[in-house]
Amino acid sequence: MRRTILRADGGSVRRAASLLAAALTVTALCVGDVIARSYPFGPRTRNVNDLGNQYVPYHAHLWDLLHGRADGGLLVNWQSGFGAGFLPDFGTYLSSPFAPLVAVFPRDEIDLAVYVITVLKTGCAAAAMAFLLLTLRPGRWWAAGLLGTSYALCGWSVAAASYNPMWLDGLIALPLLCLVGEWTLTGRRPLLGVLVVAAAWTANFYTAYMATLGAGLVLLLRLLVAGLPRRRALAAAGRAALTFALGVGLAAPLVMVVYFGSKHASPTRFQDFVPATGQDLAARLLPTTYSFATPAVYVGVMALLLALALPFHRAVPRRVRVGWTLLVVAVTLSMQWNPTHLAWHAFTAPQGSPYRQAFVLCGLLVIAAWHALSYGPPGRRALLAASGLLVLIAAVASRSHLVRPYAWPVLLLAAVGVLGGLLLLAGLQSGRLAAGTRRTALTVLAVVLLAGAQFGEATANSAATTRQRLAGMDDYAPWGERQQQQSEAIAQADGWPRYRTDPGREQTVGNDPLVVGGQGAQYYSSHTSDVLYRLLTALGAGWTSGGRSPQSLDNAVTDTIFSVGARVHSPPDPHQQWPPQDGSRMTVSRRDVPPLVTVRPAAVGPRTGVAAFGASPYRNQERLLGTRVYTVPRLTVRTATGRTPDGGDAGHPGLLIGAPAAGAVRRPTITARCRAGSEAYLWAPHFSGSARLIGAVAGGRPAWFRADANRIAAMQPLGMVPASGRLRIELAPNRAGRIPDRAVGCLDTARLHTAVERLKATGATRVSVSDGTVRAELPAGSKGTAIVAVPRTAGWRCAAGGAAARSARQYYGLIAVPLDGSSNTVTCTFHPPGLRLGTAVGTASLLVLILLGVLGSIRRRRRRAAGLPVSPPAPTGSPGGMIVRAPAKHSAAGAGRRAD
Repeated sequence: MRRTILRADGGSVRRAASLLAAALTVTALCVGDVIARSYPFGPRTRNVNDLGNQYVPYHAHLWDLLHGRADGGLLVNWQSGFGAGFLPDFGTYLSSPFAPLVAVFPRDEIDLAVYVITVLKTGCAAAAMAFLLLTLRPGRWWAAGLLGTSYALCGWSVAAASYNPMWLDGLIALPLLCLVGEWTLTGRRPLLGVLVVAAAWTANFYTAYMATLGAGLVLLLRLLVAGLPRRRALAAAGRAALTFALGVGLAAPLVMVVYFGSKHASPTRFQDFVPATGQDLAARLLPTTYSFATPAVYVGVMALLLALALPFHRAVPRRVRVGWTLLVVAVTLSMQWNPTHLAWHAFTAPQGSPYRQAFVLCGLLVIAAWHALSYGPPGRRALLAASGLLVLIAAVASRSHLVRPYAWPVLLLAAVGVLGGLLLLAGLQSGRLAAGTRRTALTVLAVVLLAGAQFGEATANSAATTRQRLAGMDDYAPWGERQQQQSEAIAQADGWPRYRTDPGREQTVGNDPLVVGGQGAQYYSSHTSDVLYRLLTALGAGWTSGGRSPQSLDNAVTDTIFSVGARVHSPPDPHQQWPPQDGSRMTVSRRDVPPLVTVRPAAVGPRTGVAAFGASPYRNQERLLGTRVYTVPRLTVRTATGRTPDGGDAGHPGLLIGAPAAGAVRRPTITARCRAGSEAYLWAPHFSGSARLIGAVAGGRPAWFRADANRIAAMQPLGMVPASGRLRIELAPNRAGRIPDRAVGCLDTARLHTAVERLKATGATRVSVSDGTVRAELPAGSKGTAIVAVPRTAGWRCAAGGAAARSARQYYGLIAVPLDGSSNTVTCTFHPPGLRLGTAVGTASLLVLILLGVLGSIRRRRRRAAGLPVSPPAPTGSPGGMIVRAPAKHSAAGAGRRAD
């Protein structure tokens, strides 16, 4: 009775398969983390690389937005980068329909919230693939569930997307977009198809683009294999093109904002694409292998063995065998050739992991495996040929350093279980094995073997990948006592928008303001603007990730410029090994600063842009401040042996400071003369190690610098110049570096105080800030230029008094508004670049969709009145199994067992 019901109700079969796939996936993922002792089941953090630096902080900011606690809204994030456009970041990291789930978790459990969302997304991807497989062809529901798990726990998902959770939306999108392709073949669900495409592109347009390419290839193959008449094939292709175009059009308001956000971002440093070697590619097909820079195409032994058996499975029509085999091979080769590799990545070289499209190949392998199984289990000859290919892959992979010793027992056990299960199914299919009760027992045994092998292998792969990823990447602690103390200190000191509160130079992650609060320079995003990057670099700030992650700058002058009235000083992060702990405690310093909007007598013009900065950060700071406050003395630099260091070249200026020799007692030094009582700063962007001012009046603690090929060090305060006026700075490099000319600056605090009082006297009397608007009230008769201490990124428009808003001017990278003395208010509003164009495209797409819906309704009403079928006839008996009917010669043998 149950089999009859399941055969009669395809929806029940697909739901059962989807639930099985999701349950197995979630269980295997969690058990793998238990074995790896990873958060939340163990002491090891899972916040590696950008997960800790970007994605958890952005989800924390979303929590604040949803609970009304954030500084800013969807248009502007006032907490990062001294005010950054937020809509591009939202569209890149937070537009998934799963993201709002963070709101139901406590704020201090944000790491758990992101983990739960990650697990849910992975389970949904498994369910979507299982549903798709049974839509493509009928078959055993439990087998579809197992293959759905294979897809969701593929190497790309576990190795790359698990710590890039927004990419998991692409993992879900691929089977859903393939499902939309199936609907377009028969003209079914046109409105739902458009909405699915729009949802996929809105959730994460980057991986949705790749999933769309993959779904397009699947649809093209389905059309070729089906052998439809040319007119019907072209009609189906036209419906698909229209569906996807309208869906992408509906997502355009967000997609265009993200696109223009990327166009205005700081230029990053891309590496040339280097294809993976054959042995490494083969290795990544095996369980428990891991590498950052190779394609993670593992799908499990069951899916791999079935895909390898497909070319030799004679029960499968020839066109299906050849078509799917060639498609898998073609996509694999396209990942290895630079032009097509770039096409997969929207013609932009990826920064970081190079094979982000690997999930498409994993999906194609799983669909190919389903075609091998849905026509009946492969026979012994096909399995023998597939086993031979698997042995060949293992032999090639054995030459790769990616294969660890424990990979072989996992592979062997999985292969034995899968082969045993498939051979049992093949024997039952052919009738060689017993009938009756023993037949049922053998069927159950086959299912247990396949499910056990799949679950055990996937769990082992997940655990091994988690451990290897943690060992090879930067990692960050989840929310704990340090973040709690910082958050409480910032909340007590916060005075926004009267002044900013900086979370501090001693950062925990690259987006500290989003995690613990405050309003600082720190900002890590794919959309970090070029203006912010150039502005902060010119002022002496440090950065990582090729300039996309600027850091806080602990400097009295820049605090004055950006109205930083409170600053948190934390001890070094105990989770990191460098810099070492110094026994300090968390403190908050206060500073008297001007308001967010000040008035300068100078006019703005072409020579006041960010490009007008010079080489010295001290002089650049003075340009923005409007007065001279630094003494920049001549330096005498000596190596540890007392010699003058060698000079660099035009590409690498500065004096070379070599790595310390083993057992060296003496250290390199910098000596100079400055006014007694002034504050000494050291600017050494390409120096790594510590620097200490000997004989400082106050302080005396070492300042830490960190620089390498991907980061520069920030300017650091060293302390007060002693009464003698003689500076002696002792360097302790931990690697070779360079000290630039005029690296030391001595700040006259009295002059700075005078400048602050002048800016306060002429600055705004009241400042209000909303989501994307800054409004300031100025003293009557103000003339010159109003300077808003916010980077002048694209999208800002300003007006003085009741005048019409115009594109904001720039004053050395900050927003500037000319004043003629007739206005006492300034208003600046932010308009995200691309939003107007995207809204126009989205509106046009919506109107076309409505029009097509009305015309379609009229057409259906007329066809019903004429007694004609509403939808075009479904193709039946096609080699590809276009809908759900199997070829007649297979129906008798498999009909009674399809719902097993």
